[in-house]
Amino acid sequence: MARLIKHTAVGPKEVPASDQSAWVCMCGLSKNYPFCDGSHKLARQQEAEGKTYLFDGDTATEIADPGPTRQV
Repeated sequence: MARLIKHTAVGPKEVPASDQSAWVCMCGLSKNYPFCDGSHKLARQQEAEGKTYLFDGDTATEIADPGPTRQV
């Protein structure tokens, strides 16, 4: 079963640890998910506020909004 997951964050979330921080991917584009690999920079460069995109590798294509989403 396929799922469409709508990520709205355009940067990582810091998870502080006792000796070293870890960065968790919040944009959904990281190839090292759930850890950030810097892929959010692509989202910041190619996305416009209020639009919905489908990412295929490094290509962003604007799509019609898929409808309501559930916040978790």
